[in-house]
Amino acid sequence: MGNHRAERAPKRRTPSAAEAPLIGKRRATTPTRRSVLRSVPSLPLVAGVAVLAISAGGAVTASGAGVTALTSSGSSLDAQGSIGSVAGQALSRRGAVVSRSGSRDSTGEETDPELVALAEKQMAEREAKLAEIRKAAEKQAAKIKENKWLLPLDVYQITATFGQYGLWASYHTGLDFNGNTGDPIHAIANGTVTSTGYDGAYGNKTVVTLDDGTEIWYCHQTTIYVSVGERVYGGDTIGTVGATGNVTGSHLHLEVRPGGGGPVDPFQAFVQHGIVP
Repeated sequence: MGNHRAERAPKRRTPSAAEAPLIGKRRATTPTRRSVLRSVPSLPLVAGVAVLAISAGGAVTASGAGVTALTSSGSSLDAQGSIGSVAGQALSRRGAVVSRSGSRDSTGEETDPELVALAEKQMAEREAKLAEIRKAAEKQAAKIKENKWLLPLDVYQITATFGQYGLWASYHTGLDFNGNTGDPIHAIANGTVTSTGYDGAYGNKTVVTLDDGTEIWYCHQTTIYVSVGERVYGGDTIGTVGATGNVTGSHLHLEVRPGGGGPVDPFQAFVQHGIVP
């Protein structure tokens, strides 16, 4: 009675490793194929991120397959990494970078000697042509000035015109400039004295042949100051006013005979040469 058998507590079976629960940890589960694809960014996105990183961080040197270096102030990245590789492929599809700078390196350019020689030749020809034109213009201006007609008397009045009828045998063949005896008579243009002397009704007469062949007759002179063959110029004094020949008073009778032929209206000849008597 007094002895009691000690009761043994039933032994607790230790669970096996396969049956033992994991405390504080979750059992890993194999993700599905769909969740794996969702966790990886798309290729365009990675390329875009890489391009943005390159633009913000530094300069890119592109060659062949892609980016070989990525440089920035204070940091450098390996272009052979996954992002660099994708960015390199994206940039390689854009082609080589072209500079938009307006400056150009001209050190490599050389001037063609043949073009320089041609330009110099053309310039010389142009200068020679301009000099020729200037010379011709000066010559023409001198000729115009030389052939410009002048009035034969300093003080005068027109007393008879070409074609009038009256005291003359048929009609008046010249232009009469009234003047006083002894007034100087001037050559009206450049020419050569081809005749001098007394000529009947014309009295003392001097004929000056102009360079174009026109004859100018100065008639009724008192005195003659020039001789045949003498060169005279417009304005030179060739004689004096008189009353020799068939006259009613002292005056200068002047005739204009182109080519030594028949007389023409002296008034119109003067006008054509810029002089209004």
